[in-house]
Amino acid sequence: MEDNTQIGILMTHEQPPSAPKSLNFIEEIMEADLASNKHSGRIMTRFPPEPNGYLHIGHAKSICINFGLAKKYGGKTNIRFDDTNPVKEDVEYVDSIREDVRWMGFSWAGEFYASDYFPLLYDFAEYLIQNGKAFVCDLSESEIKEYRGNFYTPGHPSPYRDRSREESLNLFRRMRAGEFPDGFRVLRAKIDVQHPNMNMRDPLMYRIRRAHHHRTGSDWRIYPMYDYAHGICDAIENITHSICTLEFEDHRPLYDWFLEQDTEEKFFKRPLPRQIEFARLNLTHTVMSKRRLLQLVQEGIVSGWDDPRMPTICGLRRRGYTPEAIRSFAERVGVAKRDMLAEASLLEACVREDLEANAPRRMAVLRPLKLTITNMTPEQSFDVELPHFNEKPESGVRKLRFTKELWIEQDDFREAPPKKWFRLAPGAEVRLRGAAIVRCQEVVKDSQGGITELKCVWDENSKGGNAADGRKIKGTIHWVSDEEAIEAELRLYDQLFLAEDPMDIPEGQDWRQGVNSQSLETLSAKLEPNLANAQHGQRFQFERTGYFAVDSDSTPKLLVFNRIVGLKDSWAKIEAKS
Repeated sequence: MEDNTQIGILMTHEQPPSAPKSLNFIEEIMEADLASNKHSGRIMTRFPPEPNGYLHIGHAKSICINFGLAKKYGGKTNIRFDDTNPVKEDVEYVDSIREDVRWMGFSWAGEFYASDYFPLLYDFAEYLIQNGKAFVCDLSESEIKEYRGNFYTPGHPSPYRDRSREESLNLFRRMRAGEFPDGFRVLRAKIDVQHPNMNMRDPLMYRIRRAHHHRTGSDWRIYPMYDYAHGICDAIENITHSICTLEFEDHRPLYDWFLEQDTEEKFFKRPLPRQIEFARLNLTHTVMSKRRLLQLVQEGIVSGWDDPRMPTICGLRRRGYTPEAIRSFAERVGVAKRDMLAEASLLEACVREDLEANAPRRMAVLRPLKLTITNMTPEQSFDVELPHFNEKPESGVRKLRFTKELWIEQDDFREAPPKKWFRLAPGAEVRLRGAAIVRCQEVVKDSQGGITELKCVWDENSKGGNAADGRKIKGTIHWVSDEEAIEAELRLYDQLFLAEDPMDIPEGQDWRQGVNSQSLETLSAKLEPNLANAQHGQRFQFERTGYFAVDSDSTPKLLVFNRIVGLKDSWAKIEAKS
């Protein structure tokens, strides 16, 4: 369990927008290398995901850092799939990663795979064996763990550590040829079994694994470990700055050690790449572990990797988040040297800011309540013109029909209104957005006492929403004409986990018990007719309600909208305190 006292908590107000920007520590390193001409003026980064799952918001930060910094300094970025574990990897994930990176707004200079370098990785392993820097070990997994010791006790050398170079080379070639069963032997680096850094205690380089690889098929029976392959792949691609998350900080000495063993410079060009670690991103009310996200999918807690409650990039995309908002979030989070817990409200603020400027306005009634204007005839119906953007009159207008029978929000009526209530109530007046003023005269109820209809009268001289006699109407609510309304399914999403840190749980308690059972509410709503032709992925501001996007489940007969994020409701805050 992680100690959150060691994690910085990033709030939405942490840094004023007007504050001058200073270089982060990675930028300082890059600028120093450019100034010294260390890499002949080159900047080359890489984004190296393992194709064993879908990318999430934490990967989005890494994407923005790697691609963003390379772009800033005139460099390039490769995408490299770390496909060294065929048991967990699949083409499905490769395709999804490509799509996510493109959607985020980035393109890569080269597309590579660790499997591209399997022959060279193998040759370098033989080179290390021949130079007495690696040996074949017959210990089992549990025995290796025991021999390595722990943070408090030193390790002990494997009884096979002094195996001759010739024997190790012969066994390693037979491992490749498939003579031995899985787990029977491994290749280990020969470094220091008593090193204070556990990663340096004769780490594994290769293991036997008979598994079909999505690119190489059954060509290989042995596969390299990540710590061995990582730096070598970087060096082959002439990466200048290998940027990774903070959990790899203790692995950096091993990254450097493997590369430094090429003393004859037969395999890698100089200067060698430099590994730099930045703080991993954690988000409140969210889990980031691929393993746990996979459990949510497999156990049906969510509908799939692209469920709009998931922190995956495809889930955020389906919910309606924009790449601009995610990039803005990554920038505001910044680059730190210690792990941080960012507020989900910061991500929401970023998308709200983006959509405020770019999402057309529409009216939608989420929880419909019938409103009938008793003193209005069908002939008195008229057209109302409302802007697509309130702040952009140049954006044009859309037309709506104001009729005798309307729908309003249930929440916009109170039979016994509290103080400072300026919406509709018995005997009270309210302005219907852009149309007219109405007064509630009668409340119609069903046999159980539920309110089914409001009967109102309208002020015929208030077209446009202003009273001719100059009286002040404080409340304005939205509406949809029953004559024109279209039916739609609205999905209101909330945080998937109730706790701020879902992993901070009492010992023995299942982390899944913290799932918010109310994280999805489905409504049958009434929408203005201008939404009838909305297309998958389009985003709108439903006035006074929130931002919504058309979901892929939509059909010609029924539109489905996902709530991306709500609007701030000042009355809800007042009511909650009362």
